[in-house]
Amino acid sequence: MWTKRTVGIAVVAIGAAIALAGCGSSSDAASTPSASGNVTGTITVLAAASLTGTFNQLGQMFQTAHPGTTVKFSYAGSDTLAAQITQGVPADVFAAASPATMKTVTNAGDANGTPQNFVKNQLVIAVPPGNPKKITSLKDLTDPKLKAVLCAPTVPCGSAATKAEQAAGLTVKPVSEAQDVKSALTPVELGEADAALVYRTDAKAAAGKVDAVEFPESAGAINEYPIVALKNAPNASGAQAWVTYVESPEALAVLTAAGFQAP
Repeated sequence: MWTKRTVGIAVVAIGAAIALAGCGSSSDAASTPSASGNVTGTITVLAAASLTGTFNQLGQMFQTAHPGTTVKFSYAGSDTLAAQITQGVPADVFAAASPATMKTVTNAGDANGTPQNFVKNQLVIAVPPGNPKKITSLKDLTDPKLKAVLCAPTVPCGSAATKAEQAAGLTVKPVSEAQDVKSALTPVELGEADAALVYRTDAKAAAGKVDAVEFPESAGAINEYPIVALKNAPNASGAQAWVTYVESPEALAVLTAAGFQAP
């Protein structure tokens, strides 16, 4: 069950990250920026939860282009991952869902270079299939009879929700606050909530389980996603190769197909 206004930072263990392995010829990537030098070994990527589906796909493509590599992912709310990095958790790359969260890492001196924005994302209202409560606007979520879920204000999807509320001049009082966008979407998928403010990409990935309701205020709350190699990366060459690949046209095609916007 969802608790009222739950706020906190979840501990995400790198050891529980998803490991993706693949093999193939590097010739497929010869025309893309990803094919640079001999890249081998494990590349550990800490990434915002909203990147899960696309990064898993890109990880498989990268491994095919670079035999001998394994891209291992740890997904969570960007603030949780930023805290792990500043606390010394070993990783090669950080991909955040907002520049503000990335700033935590750069301010701590843990970035190797300047983060670059590689995509943007926009909020929608996720509702159960068929939209049984007939929600058509952000204002509808202020109805005290509705069970709405938001991301916690400390995470990028929560910060975006706050900006959208301010643009609309209203306040949504959620039944719970989630620590990442996937956790905000789950209660709608399970029928435990009437609506949630989530990224367009997450609603699209959950098509069939939820419907997406667009609302105009989301245009003023678009999140930019920055990526950077980390200063003490165990696999420095692999980190740079992954960042270059994510910024390539090949990767952008995968990301935009999933609903992200070009930077």
